[in-house]
Amino acid sequence: MAEEIRNANDGDSRGDSVEKVVHINRCAKVVKGGRRFSFSALVVSGDKNGRVGWGFGKANEVADAIKKATEASRKKMDLVHLNNNTIPHEVIGEHGGGHIMLKPAAPGTGIIAGGGARAVLEAVGVKDVIGKSFGSSNHANVVKATLAALHALRPKDEILRARGKEIKERKAL
Repeated sequence: MAEEIRNANDGDSRGDSVEKVVHINRCAKVVKGGRRFSFSALVVSGDKNGRVGWGFGKANEVADAIKKATEASRKKMDLVHLNNNTIPHEVIGEHGGGHIMLKPAAPGTGIIAGGGARAVLEAVGVKDVIGKSFGSSNHANVVKATLAALHALRPKDEILRARGKEIKERKAL
């Protein structure tokens, strides 16, 4: 029972994918009879194995907005290059006024990042990383900047191949 409640709070899990609600915004339109509310939701979904996507949904009810955003995030899932439980190298991502710096971290460090960046990193499957957000604190810009940073990552063998160097395998001592 406690596990079900914990899963419900962490995000809506279906099979091997995880969905995290990053932000819900309420908008009010003043009409003759009072206020009419509408909602928008920002959702990040991933498979915790290198695939992640984001979605934005609008509706007159919160549940409908989350449902639309979740469907949009599943359609936009892309592959990200990871190095075990962390990222291969330091990277900076930008979108609009939002900037984020991500650094690889030693095993056991955890995810040191907040808000939208943490949701993206958890959904993609990173376990050890240090992140710092600069500029805009707008949830959408932070999520998109984090995704831009993750898409800029390249694996070690690709970098060595671009430099014209050969890949050497290390042997255990």
